[in-house]
Amino acid sequence: MVHTGAVEWAGYDDVDAREATRANRAWWDANAEEYLSEHGEFLGPADFRWCPEGLREADARLLGEVAGRRVLEVGAGAAQCSRWLVGEGAHVLAMDVSAGMLARARTLDAATGVRVPLVQADARALPLDDACVDVAFTAFGAIPFLPDADRVHAEVARVLRPGGRWVFAVVHPVRWAFPDDPTEEGLTATRSYFDRTPYVEVDAEGEPGYAEFHRTIGDHVREVVAAGLVLDDVVEPEWSPDNEHVWGGWGPVRGRYLPGTAIFRAHAPG
Repeated sequence: MVHTGAVEWAGYDDVDAREATRANRAWWDANAEEYLSEHGEFLGPADFRWCPEGLREADARLLGEVAGRRVLEVGAGAAQCSRWLVGEGAHVLAMDVSAGMLARARTLDAATGVRVPLVQADARALPLDDACVDVAFTAFGAIPFLPDADRVHAEVARVLRPGGRWVFAVVHPVRWAFPDDPTEEGLTATRSYFDRTPYVEVDAEGEPGYAEFHRTIGDHVREVVAAGLVLDDVVEPEWSPDNEHVWGGWGPVRGRYLPGTAIFRAHAPG
């Protein structure tokens, strides 16, 4: 069912996994243009920012050497990161489940003159052969919006070549204990960090229109390891002093005190 109703209630509640997955796909289709209108300037049409803190791959180099390598972006959205990687000499494939976001990606391809191969696919069922990718990554794609993100890690592990790298950025788990407020009001914990109840928005009929799923640091680590991958690092970007951009619950006031993003870097054995 495609969710079209206005948000009647938002908060933390259990949600049917299949309904939540369908709702999130429909939400991104419907809100792709609005999302890019709000955040497109910060992201840039062909730039690679890992997170609202402002960390760029040009500085962090979390993917390692990409020139000449096959790189997969999972949950690519409008493929801004992939477009930047093309300029670095990578052979990139960008995937997203949302037709709306991929349509925006084609618009940015035309505007920048940088074309990225795009595929519409569920991150839990990548339409790729085994061991065909050197590097896979996602910057806030797929994982937060799926109740079974362990399947994403398993699929990435399947398509990575031995020694291939998997890097993914998510909302820092500690943030779930605090209100989604970028001001001083967001500095006081109001929920248990260990409460994994999803955040959900529903309409007047009680149908979900959007959902996000919380995992602790330990949950993320266990899912990566269970997929047969080796965890190399967890990066917690600090807020850039010159970054005044406010993005939902992210902003310079709270960013000085609390981490907003966690980036996990892992590799396939071999």
